[in-house]
Amino acid sequence: QVQLVESGGGLVQAGGSLRLSCAASGRTVSRDNMAWFRQAPGKEREFVAGIPGGSAGTYYSDSVKGRFTISRDNAKNTVYLQMNSLKPEDTAVYYCAARRSPFASHEVTDFGSWGQGTQVTVSS
Repeated sequence: QVQLVESGGGLVQAGGSLRLSCAASGRTVSRDNMAWFRQAPGKEREFVAGIPGGSAGTYYSDSVKGRFTISRDNAKNTVYLQMNSLKPEDTAVYYCAARRSPFASHEVTDFGSWGQGTQVTVSS
C-alpha cells in the first residue's frame, strides 16, 4: 500500500500562487495515474488535475485549466500541483490520490490511495 503525504497548503491572497507537493512512500508511483482532488465545506470532493502513468500528458477540470499545472518527479516519487492566479473559490482541502493503472481518470471512486489533505485558503 502506498502512503501519500501532502504539503504546501496555506493562506494566500487572491491572485497569488501556491505549490502543493505529494510525497509517496511504500512503492513507486511512476506508473500510477496520479491526481489532485479538492473538497470545500459542504461540497462533494471534486477532481482538479491528473497525470497518467508514464506522464503521458496531463488533464484538468475546466475550473482550473490554464491556472494550475500538475507534474511529477519520478526520482523523488513526488507529484506537484502549481496553482497560479488563485481565486477565493479555490479554497478547499486538497487531496492527492493514486490509482494503480496508467490510464487517466477523474472519478473519486477509481482512486484507491489518498493522502490526509492540505488546506488551501484564498482570501479576497
